Amino acid sequence: MTATRAEVCVTACADAWRGDGEVLAAAMGVCSVLGARLARLTFEPDLLTTDGGPLLSREALPWGAEAGPGGVEGWLPFRDHLWLVLHGRRHVMMGASQLDRHGRSNISAVGDREQPRSQLLGVRGAPGNTLCNPTSYWIPKHSRRVFVEEVDMVSGVGAEDAYDLRRVVTDLAVLDLGGPDRTVRLLSVHPGVAEEEVHERTGFDLAVPEGGVGVTREPSAEELRVLREVLDPDGVREKEVPA
Repeated sequence: MTATRAEVCVTACADAWRGDGEVLAAAMGVCSVLGARLARLTFEPDLLTTDGGPLLSREALPWGAEAGPGGVEGWLPFRDHLWLVLHGRRHVMMGASQLDRHGRSNISAVGDREQPRSQLLGVRGAPGNTLCNPTSYWIPKHSRRVFVEEVDMVSGVGAEDAYDLRRVVTDLAVLDLGGPDRTVRLLSVHPGVAEEEVHERTGFDLAVPEGGVGVTREPSAEELRVLREVLDPDGVREKEVPA
């Protein structure tokens, strides 16, 4: 079976939780949510996943489904959710309006701080997330508007201060913070993507591994079956990352 770009992205997001064990997987965005649930149903069965609200699901749920009778593993009120954050027991995959070479993110405002061009969410949970628990990012459209030389406002701290910045998955590539002085490094490009395209659509110079940039793995036949038949039979993923 041939995987679509969206399915490669979901699998790359899932791999961010590989080896995490019994931690809460939190995600923002279709592909990242599906990635967390795919990880739980395949190679990372001890992950804790939710119904998108305060209920821990007994099994990873299909996109948009609610945990029915017998499908609830536990209740996770906000105070307990914050306890997990503060004690490093959650791995969150956030979005970012801007991300710089040091992994600093901005979800608050774009432009001059005194009179921004765009007012966004505010910093919300980004400081606590990046300072207290493992954090990754899902960027559905890789562009110079997102990957900037310097963020206009620091919402999430960079690798030099963060608890553990893991991965950055985009519609083009997989990156980490393994470059010189803990800067953004290009690990792999998705099948069909040229490495040059990723560099061109990034607003700063990307570090690359000594052995060269790889190709992001495609999902296995079983992962594709789970994704297509169980988690997202309606193909919502293809709307976030069109073919």
